[in-house]
Amino acid sequence: MSKQVPQVDVLFLHASGGDYLAVVDRDGERVFQAKLELQETNAGPRPGRFRVKRGTSEEPRDPDQFVEIARRADRIRISQQTRPDDREELREMLDAYQLDAKTVRTCRFCASSGRYSPITSETAVDAGDEHICPDCAKEELERELSFRGDLTSEARDRLEDLLLEVQDLERITNLLKGRLDPDLTKFDEISANVEDVEDVPVDSLDLHPGIQNLLEDRFDDLLPVQSLAVENGLLDGQDQLVVSATATGKTLVGEMAGIDRVLNGQGKMLFLVPLVALANQKHEDFEEEYGDLVDVTIRVGASRVRDDGHAFDPSADVIVGTYEGVDHALRTGRDLGDVGTVVIDEVHTLKEGERGHRLDGLIARLKHYCETRARRREGYGGAQWVYLSATVGNPASLAKSLEANLVEFEERPVPLERHVTFADGDEKVDIENKLVRREFDSESSQGYRGQTIIFTNSRRRCHEISRRLEYSSAPYHAGLDYGRRKKVERMFGDQDLAAVVTTAALAAGVDFPASQVVFDTLAMGIEWLSVQEFHQMLGRAGRPDYHDRGKVYVLVEPDAAYHNSMEMSEDEVAFKLLKGEMEDVRTLYDESAAVEETLANVTVAGSEAKRLNDRMIGEVPTKHALGKLLEYEFIDGLDPTDLGRVVTTHFLAPDEAFEILDGIRKDRHPYDVVAELELHGEED
Repeated sequence: MSKQVPQVDVLFLHASGGDYLAVVDRDGERVFQAKLELQETNAGPRPGRFRVKRGTSEEPRDPDQFVEIARRADRIRISQQTRPDDREELREMLDAYQLDAKTVRTCRFCASSGRYSPITSETAVDAGDEHICPDCAKEELERELSFRGDLTSEARDRLEDLLLEVQDLERITNLLKGRLDPDLTKFDEISANVEDVEDVPVDSLDLHPGIQNLLEDRFDDLLPVQSLAVENGLLDGQDQLVVSATATGKTLVGEMAGIDRVLNGQGKMLFLVPLVALANQKHEDFEEEYGDLVDVTIRVGASRVRDDGHAFDPSADVIVGTYEGVDHALRTGRDLGDVGTVVIDEVHTLKEGERGHRLDGLIARLKHYCETRARRREGYGGAQWVYLSATVGNPASLAKSLEANLVEFEERPVPLERHVTFADGDEKVDIENKLVRREFDSESSQGYRGQTIIFTNSRRRCHEISRRLEYSSAPYHAGLDYGRRKKVERMFGDQDLAAVVTTAALAAGVDFPASQVVFDTLAMGIEWLSVQEFHQMLGRAGRPDYHDRGKVYVLVEPDAAYHNSMEMSEDEVAFKLLKGEMEDVRTLYDESAAVEETLANVTVAGSEAKRLNDRMIGEVPTKHALGKLLEYEFIDGLDPTDLGRVVTTHFLAPDEAFEILDGIRKDRHPYDVVAELELHGEED
């Protein structure tokens, strides 16, 4: 530095280690910093030694130069952290040169490192026993985060935003320790939204007396989404895509149409779901609700006999099944009789990787079955189709592809708070315990205690969490027998349970009147939840006749994954789900999926296979797929070979079929072949 005294905007003085740190600022930038020692004279304190810092060394200067700098300064400021006695000494020295100085609130971290950083009530961040500037607070937060694993940039940005908003470092770091602070954990609030729909009186429906009387005993009016469905031709045989939030009454739309057509002799009802657990539950529900009116059976796989010994009855009035269960019946040429109504629940499954193309193919094959039967059987008019979903990003285009009327109801009758907090696996149960306890101890204006659904990713974890909760709770999953599940449902409905802990895989079938939903994990088995699944699950928080608002807590373990195939971490997934827009429902075909569905269509429809391919939601490269089927010797002309029939009835992809054939030819043990297939699936 030249010995010429620079122009100075601010001269900042701060006590440091028995001396004073003198910082010269110009245009918001530090010009230099120096150490100043005062000496006592007969006239009072005066500059003694003055040393400009140069890296790790110090360059002595004439003390008079400090005086000249002070005189050139527009403002002289003394840090508030400087002790009162030292501040008085500085003022006395400056008074001797007729110079004024003000004490300012500054960041100690900045001052100690030679930076002038004044803070105000708008910028100061509480760091326990002192206040620091936002930049230093962020650095302290970063140090804390370094002990918590690698958070994604979105998670870090959120914590930094919260830090600047609440200006309290300890409150933010407490979030990382699993402390519950509703003002900080709150991510957003989805406002209540009530649509003006004129409810249809049940006594005006003119259904078959069996279902009409049953409904009149239960309700006076239909719910809004049910009323909209009726207004859009549900009871006139019109195909419908019904899109409405969880717990708004969609399922009854399909049941109303299906049971009515059964009782009026217009054909049986198929009610199809994606999972065996959901099929079991729906079968039990139908038996209980409609068993006195109709015969109910279940079809969940290739087996003719269920585990409980009851045979699948294709002549039953109502068949509850999985997509694959009914598709297997079609692929093997089973006679399903006259089908009057097909209800496809969770139709957004069409967008999923493995299951999506199979549902797309099933719809095409089942429509072909019904239309072919209608042409051949006088008096049978074919099936009415009702598709149900809580979450569709492109409802209008999907309805057009399905050739169905769109019934869309977007009401959320109560507001929904969404919260995010960070915790590791052990801390999560402690937080869940606090959340369950706090919610159950509260009461809504309708007089109901708050109850919680906790979603996790395994049956074992369900039991572990339930055991560790202090308030009454129960696990609830597909591994429990019918009696146990019904007991849990009854106890929850009677408010004898504060919480149920259930698997994400059973989320679509859980129908508890909960005020709060807690995500213990954001995984379903070894897969991350999709935006659709996430919204469907969180939609279970808050019922209009029970609660004033719903609450959702997402418990995020930084840098966590539940399987080595998961590419993202839980904190990354959390913000993707919270900010994500509903995905469009589209079915995409790679070569393997195209070959599998085309083979199934050839098996079911023979020469009409191309027509089935053309009516599917996704675009199937039929010519290429047929070429591959001929090359693989799965078809001969437009007939399946014996090998092709085995492949399609077992839902095998081509590569899986060839691995099995290779194992058989090499006389390998079946267990080894299965293990190889599983390993192949893991790698994929």
